[in-house]
Amino acid sequence: MSTRVLVTGGAGFIGSHLVRRLLAAGRSVTVIDDFSTGRRTNLDGVEGDLEIVEGSVTDAVAVQRAFANSKHVVHLAALPSVARSLETPLDTHHACATGTAQVLFAAKQHGARVVYAGSSSAYGNQQEQWKHESMREDPLSPYAAAKLAGELYCRSYARVYGLPVVITRFFNVFGPRQVPDSQYSGVVAAFCFSLLRGQQPRIDGDGTQSRDFTYVEDVVEGVEKALFATTTGCEIVNLAYGQSITVRDLLAELSRVAGKSVQPLYAAARKGDVRHSLADVGRAKSIIGFCPSVGFAEGIQRTYDWYRSQYS
Repeated sequence: MSTRVLVTGGAGFIGSHLVRRLLAAGRSVTVIDDFSTGRRTNLDGVEGDLEIVEGSVTDAVAVQRAFANSKHVVHLAALPSVARSLETPLDTHHACATGTAQVLFAAKQHGARVVYAGSSSAYGNQQEQWKHESMREDPLSPYAAAKLAGELYCRSYARVYGLPVVITRFFNVFGPRQVPDSQYSGVVAAFCFSLLRGQQPRIDGDGTQSRDFTYVEDVVEGVEKALFATTTGCEIVNLAYGQSITVRDLLAELSRVAGKSVQPLYAAARKGDVRHSLADVGRAKSIIGFCPSVGFAEGIQRTYDWYRSQYS
């Protein structure tokens, strides 16, 4: 019998890519999602042994039902967006911190291995260019604080209960199926949507802020490696490409791919945003064999082509 994997938030952008990857590898998968930000259509057409539990990770009964026969769990469910967390910080805390506590408690009861989707926002603004896992965290927003609270729960469960946990800190993940038309959309998806609609993309701040943009397929491959590694205790690894790109350069690359010359609209910088984000991925390479293979330009081309196929 194949290993059954529980994926929380499995109908979301990253979750749906992971679910498809696991099913293609012959795994049985259970998804728990309340569809508040995830979309049912993200799982349309998947083939394999897939069960879906509709419910929130803050609901103990739903979480216990989802855990049936699962000894591996990837905890992706969250309420994403720094901007949203500034508007509704308690909702963000409930989804990210309380939800993580519920998942970890159930994982302890079922003896499951956990991969937790952490966030590079935990680093905040640091003097060092390369963000590495031994840095002291400095969250700048309620979202960053709530995601870091989830990490602290992971560390404590590993220490007190012997739960095997890998915390994977995501940097700016992009690719197909990311929601493009929300006020909380990721910048790559939002830029693609604006270009396809003939609108001026909006840049918050001066555009010289930089990010480590990482294609979603590389991220889910790293998560899969962490899930079936043999590590014990709690390990923390960055999952990113390891390249710094400014927001202006991102728009220039997308404009080149789209064959359009556009001038952006500039808005005020957003509160809680990190100025520069660049991952040191050496630890992930040594511990779980993580090796991203989709470069920035190739990922941008694939992503824009997908949005063009959906929204042209």
